[in-house]
Parts: sequence; C-alpha cells; structure tokens
Amino acid sequence: MHTVLAQATSQLPQSIFTFALWGGVLAVMYFFMIRPQQKKAKDQKNFVSSMKKGDSVVTIGGLHGKIASVDATTVTLEVDRGTKLTFEKSAISREATVKPETEKA
Repeated sequence: MHTVLAQATSQLPQSIFTFALWGGVLAVMYFFMIRPQQKKAKDQKNFVSSMKKGDSVVTIGGLHGKIASVDATTVTLEVDRGTKLTFEKSAISREATVKPETEKA
C-alpha cells in the first residue's frame, strides 16, 4: 500500500508539467493563429459593410473596379466605361488604394 501511494505522489509533478505544457501549446496556438484570423475577419466584415458608391476596390479574383451601386448583398462594379459587373459583397477583397500586406514590407 505504501508503494502505491509513493508512486502516485511521484507521478503528480509529471502530470502537472504535462498539463502546463499542453496549456502553453494551446495558448500559443490561440495568440498566433486563432486571434489574428478573428481580427482579420472582423476587419473584412467592417470593410464590406462600409463600402459606398465611388470606392475603388479589388475583388478576390483580382478584378479592379469602381463601385457603381451597393445593394443588400451585392455590389455593382464599373470596370470600364459603360461595363458593369455585379458581385456578391463577400467577393470584394480590399480597397484598390490600399497596398496588400506582402507589398507593405
């Protein structure tokens, strides 16, 4: 009985270390992966909701155009004089005047 108790107490510090290690791994994953993704999604949602007529934007596919009209779920872009295309709001990636993250460095 005494040996079983001795084994249980010797395993306690190891289990605490293992728990702390996994907690640290999860914290690193949260701060370096999940949190930045949530921030980027929030910024994109704010950008899409604040689009207005006349803004120059770029679609996810790389098409540049100026917003001709904004509806509830769609955006009509004027890509050339007299040429208008309709896209879902979620297909708009960024403003055309803002440089992408890779070009800022």
